Amino acid sequence: MAKSRNDKRKEERERRKSQRKSTQEGRAANSESNGKPVKGKVREWVDAMVFAVVVMVILRTLFFDLFRIPTPSMEKNLLVGDYLFVSKVHYGTRTPMTIGIPFTEIYLKGLSFPFTRVPGFMDVKRDDAIVFNWPADDVKEIERRMHYIKRVVGLPGETIALKDKQVHVNDAALNLKIGMQQYWLVYLTDPRIQLNRAALNELGITDVFAQDQSVVQLVATPEATEVIATWPGVDRIEPAVASANSIYDANMYPPGRGWTPDNFGPLTIPAQGMTVELTPKSWEEYSTVITKYEGHSATMGPEGTFLIDGAQTTSYMFEQDYYFVMGDNRDNSEDSRFWGFVPRDHVVGKALLVYFSWDAEAMLPRFSRLFSLIN
Repeated sequence: MAKSRNDKRKEERERRKSQRKSTQEGRAANSESNGKPVKGKVREWVDAMVFAVVVMVILRTLFFDLFRIPTPSMEKNLLVGDYLFVSKVHYGTRTPMTIGIPFTEIYLKGLSFPFTRVPGFMDVKRDDAIVFNWPADDVKEIERRMHYIKRVVGLPGETIALKDKQVHVNDAALNLKIGMQQYWLVYLTDPRIQLNRAALNELGITDVFAQDQSVVQLVATPEATEVIATWPGVDRIEPAVASANSIYDANMYPPGRGWTPDNFGPLTIPAQGMTVELTPKSWEEYSTVITKYEGHSATMGPEGTFLIDGAQTTSYMFEQDYYFVMGDNRDNSEDSRFWGFVPRDHVVGKALLVYFSWDAEAMLPRFSRLFSLIN
């Protein structure tokens, strides 16, 4: 007997249903044979992004960090808007001290881990441009303190002083390096003479101030002043030395010595294992080191007596190295002259490379600075 239309339709539905089931079973078998379920495109993108973030976190935790220059304290060598590659491995990677969300300022406050550092392949050297956590920051956790970049001038155990702007380390004079700048006084032979502004701009000099009819103050590098000294009408050029006043006296490190940014010290930089005799004078210089940076309870009692962790003592041995740092733009830099030493455990790494630079005034990249090495 011939099949009815309904029977044929029913058989066709059963056949299609069987095909779909076979296809699904085949896909499932293929997925199981690969050991993992078949992923959609969205899942693949999510996995790739998560992997990239994990890799970046590991790299930035162990090997390098990125830093942007926010102020002109390092000009002319480093400009506002420069983006830096900072190596952590040169001095040794510092292990994490807090737990937080990567690439954000969010972290668990009050929870911190002891300082440890993986051995590096070099020590901090004079003239290195280093990135560090600002020691004077009120934030308790070291690695969450504000980041600064400065030039290392004094090393552990050395004695530093400034005499009329001239830096002296262990009584040896250190001259300004290429690209460093400060205030200078230009003395003119005739008050009617004016310095050529276009020529000054060509030398990279934009900050110019008239002192009196025959004296001009400007911010310049030593190389630029050598050129200006050859101009007609220029008698001589001298460093502009700041006079002592009550404002400087209260804001230098330590306060109350009558020091200025241009006449400072002498001051000995603490070194690991170095012992200092405790006196009212040395207490002013090192009490912050002992209490804030090395974590001891310490007080100066009457008649020059000292208690450290409840025990009376006449001396103290430092537990880590410290550094004295300054900005390349010497008269526009808040540095160790104002807030003191940089502890070893605050050092993040060595600035190596400018990988990008943005000129906010021109609203354009500084293409000539891309991938330039830091001197």
